Amino acid sequence: MFKALKHQKWAIFWTLVILVLCNIKMPQTEGGGFFFEGFDKMTHLGFFFILSVLLFYGKIKYQHNFGFRTLTIFKIILISVIIGGGIELLQWKVFTYRSAEWWDFACDMLGCLMAVFSYVLLHKLKFNEKKN
Repeated sequence: MFKALKHQKWAIFWTLVILVLCNIKMPQTEGGGFFFEGFDKMTHLGFFFILSVLLFYGKIKYQHNFGFRTLTIFKIILISVIIGGGIELLQWKVFTYRSAEWWDFACDMLGCLMAVFSYVLLHKLKFNEKKN
């Protein structure tokens, strides 16, 4: 188990960055976002896209191949659900100066699913490349 975690050091680091950035107190801004309306949602999407890519990267390094495994995809989605849901629960109950929103969680999952789609697409392209 610890050997597998060794390959996930970047994903673990990124998770800590997400936890800090999603729970620090932000300055009040007029309008709907920090820079523009929807910036918060786009940030959540980007955070979880990068997290999922790093989780795939760590898994590929651990396996020493680019094998397509449905269980890996399920685990990465589950990890994203737990982290994204945990952040929203923390914002709701602990860091009450931040607002917990279903839309933030939805953007977290969308970012994760974008990474899963990318992984599957790249795997299919690489597989088809080997067949030719």
